[in-house]
Amino acid sequence: MAHPCCQSVREKNRKKKAYIALGGNLGDRIGWIEKACREMDRRGIRVLRTSSLWETAPMYVLDQEKFANGVCEVETELEPLPLLDQLQDIERTLGRKKLIDKGPRNIDLDILLYDNKTFKHERLNIPHVGIAEREFVLRPLAQLAPDIPIEPSQPWKLVQDYLNELPPQPEPLTPLTPFGRSHAPLQALRANRRTTVMAILNVTPDSFSDGGNHSTADPSSLSALAKAVRKFVDDGATVIDVGGQSTAPGRAQVTAEDELRRVVPAIEMIRADPAYDSVAVSVDTYRASVAEAAVAAGADIINDVSAGALDPEMLPTMARLGVTVCLMHMRGTPETMSKLNQYGTGQGDRTSTTGIPIIEAIASELVERVAAAEAAGIRRWRIVLDPGLGFAKVGDQNVEVLRHLHLLREWPGLQGLPWLVGSSRKKFIGRITGVTAPADRIWGTAATVAAAVLGGADIVRVHDVPEMRQVVSMADAIWRY
Repeated sequence: MAHPCCQSVREKNRKKKAYIALGGNLGDRIGWIEKACREMDRRGIRVLRTSSLWETAPMYVLDQEKFANGVCEVETELEPLPLLDQLQDIERTLGRKKLIDKGPRNIDLDILLYDNKTFKHERLNIPHVGIAEREFVLRPLAQLAPDIPIEPSQPWKLVQDYLNELPPQPEPLTPLTPFGRSHAPLQALRANRRTTVMAILNVTPDSFSDGGNHSTADPSSLSALAKAVRKFVDDGATVIDVGGQSTAPGRAQVTAEDELRRVVPAIEMIRADPAYDSVAVSVDTYRASVAEAAVAAGADIINDVSAGALDPEMLPTMARLGVTVCLMHMRGTPETMSKLNQYGTGQGDRTSTTGIPIIEAIASELVERVAAAEAAGIRRWRIVLDPGLGFAKVGDQNVEVLRHLHLLREWPGLQGLPWLVGSSRKKFIGRITGVTAPADRIWGTAATVAAAVLGGADIVRVHDVPEMRQVVSMADAIWRY
C-alpha cells in the first residue's frame, strides 16, 4: 500500500485540466490573445486546444469596442491560486491596465473550470461566477467541452444544456478568422458578410489552365508579374494565392528547391510594394520548407491541398509560424487522387445518415484533419477549410459537393469554420458545358461561384477576377443581406 505522503506528492504533481477564458477589445484583439497563449505555453501551462474566437458586444459597460472572446483547454501542475497568479502576471506582462471594472482591456484571462473541482477564495471562485448567463463564455466553452458539468454538485447539467437555455440574441455571435495583416477577419456566421475573392497566381510552366503565363525567372518576368498582380487587385481581388507547383492530376512533382525559386520572389515582389499592404498573400504548397520560406518572405496564409498529410512537418510548422491555414480535403497524392474517389454506394448505403456518402466522407475526413491540426498546436481560429473540388472527386461528384456545401458547414466539429471553394475552370465544368479549353470556361465557372456563395463559401479562388468579382457581388446581394 502506498504511503499517504507519496500519494499526496503524486496528486500534487498530477497534471490538471483547466479551461481558461480569453478576451480583449483593444488593438489587435486576436494578436493579444495569441501572445497570451504563447506565454502560457512558455510558462508550462500547456494549451491543448482552443475554441473559435467569437466577436461579442460588450456587457455591463456598453460604451466600448466589441470583444474577441474564446476559451482554451490547458494542462497544468499548478494549483488554482498559483495558476491565477501566473495568468495575472501574463496580463501585466502584456501591458494590461485595469482602469474601469469590466471596461476596455487588451487581454483578459480568467479560470472558468478546474479539474472538475469547486474552489472558493476571496481572490478566486471556481466555477467562475456568471458562466451560465454569458453566451460569450458558454459558446466557446461548448466547442471544447459540451458534455462536462459546470457545477460538480449538478453533474447531470452540462455546458451544452446551459447554452441551449439562453434566449436567442438579436444578432447571433460570429467567429473571427484573421486573414492577413490588413485584411478584415473572416466572419463565417455573419449573415451579411461579403465573399472574399482570391486570385490564382501560378508561377508554374505546367498548371492545367494558366501554366507558363507567369514566371519569376528574370527581371522582365517579374515586371510582367507585377502588372498581373496590379490587375488582380484593381479588379477586386483582396487575396493573392501564389503557387509554384501544379497539383493537377498526373502532373510530375517538382523539387522543393524549384518550388522555392518560383514562389519566394513573387511573394517578395508583392510585399515590396506598399500599394499591396491591404492585400493578403497566400502560398499554395504542401511542403513545410516552402511554407516557412514563404511566410518569411511575407505570406499571411498557408494553403495546403493535403491538409498537412503529405509532409509530416507541415502541421507543426504551421503551428509554430502562427499564420492562418487552409486545410483542403484530398485523398492520396496528385498522381493517385483520381483513383481514390469511391465514397459509398449512394442513396441506399446503409452506413449513410444523410444519403450523401461523399459529403459524409469529406466531413469525417476533414474532422480528422482539424483534430490533427489542433493536436499540433494550430489555433482553431486560424483554420479555413476547402472541400477540394477536383481532388479525389471526378465528374458529377464535384456538382454533388457544390449542391450540398451547406451540409459541410453545419457538420458537427466543423461549425463556425470558414470555407474556401476553388472551382475555377476545372475539368468537370468543361465536361458539363462542352468547353474544351480551360480558359474559355468562364460562364461555367460563374455558375459554380454563385453556387458556392449560396452554399456558404467565404472565399472563392478564381482565375478570372473581374468576371467573378461581379458574380460574387450579385450573389452576395441576393443571398447575403
